[in-house]
Amino acid sequence: MSKKLKVKRIGILTGGGDCPGLNAVIRGVTKPALDYGLKVFGILDGFEGLVEGKAQELYNKDVSGILATGGTILGSSNKGDPFHWPEEVEGKIKIVDRSKEALKYYEAWNIDALIAIGGDGTMHISQKLSDMGMNIVGVPKTIDNDLEATDQTFGHDSAVYVVSEALDRLHTTASSHHRVMVIEVMGRYAGWIALNGGLAGGADIILLPEIPFDWNIIYDRVLMRNMMGKRFSIVCVAEGAKPKNGGLIMKGKDLKRTDPVQLGGVGEFVAKKINENTGLETRYTVLGHLQRGGSPTPYDRILSTKFGTNAIQLAIKGQFGKMVALKGSEIKSVKIVDAISKQKLVKPKDQAVLAASAVGVSFGTEHL
Repeated sequence: MSKKLKVKRIGILTGGGDCPGLNAVIRGVTKPALDYGLKVFGILDGFEGLVEGKAQELYNKDVSGILATGGTILGSSNKGDPFHWPEEVEGKIKIVDRSKEALKYYEAWNIDALIAIGGDGTMHISQKLSDMGMNIVGVPKTIDNDLEATDQTFGHDSAVYVVSEALDRLHTTASSHHRVMVIEVMGRYAGWIALNGGLAGGADIILLPEIPFDWNIIYDRVLMRNMMGKRFSIVCVAEGAKPKNGGLIMKGKDLKRTDPVQLGGVGEFVAKKINENTGLETRYTVLGHLQRGGSPTPYDRILSTKFGTNAIQLAIKGQFGKMVALKGSEIKSVKIVDAISKQKLVKPKDQAVLAASAVGVSFGTEHL
């Protein structure tokens, strides 16, 4: 949008799942906005608050001391898509469109610009609301790091830290008991957490959604390590990993979500198969929401602050329909429509994959 507006009132929401760094972005938006004399309205529980009219004005005292605090002071929801709103009718879930109600509150609150913090789903919703006339600036958040338009999303570094620390701890118990330890991590259809966390934590085998694995190669690897006197192995598996000619392992479906698939269980499945086919004692651990909780790493605190302060600058300049993005070491802006055009997935020739392979990590396949 080329037309400049006199921005006086800013809305801010955190959509999708929580992750470390959200509060740092809220702080990065609110503090400079208040210094410019703007009013800031925190919309509660993501897009749910926009549909149901839940918001509160934010003051300096609300965002002081939250830089290192995990979660989000505004609350969040990954079931609040205005265009895919779940309603229970006669005991059944019915999906309805409540985007007009979101627009109603946006206009009633006299919001001049809405800063939407979230991942791929949040950016898709933001683009649709932008098409309806809302002035939106996006901030990319997801531990999965699967947005193509930015080199990295905030939250990813913190999740990788949790995985690497967990692997450090599993190494000691695995070596003590001479076990194969399988750790399941998040990431849905992108393997960045498993790849980077597994590489940082010294995993022996890393299984990714983007590289279907061969069971026999996994069995051979752990057996060979055992024969060579390395009487334990560490397997880091992404929740969306799948064997060749096999499908995703799902724990269920949640029809209230835009993407109803609930991944989970692949760690247990892999551990069971290894135990049955090698005879080696095998255990599994699911990190789950530990990866999304707790304080952000210093890197994520800095990145989140940069994202927040640059987002408010875009809003003040009237550059709507855009998302802040990390390009190299600088924060740039990209069109939201371009940011959601392609999902960022691990490529078999990615430098991290090649580096891991060079130091002996197996990806459960013969050729990369």
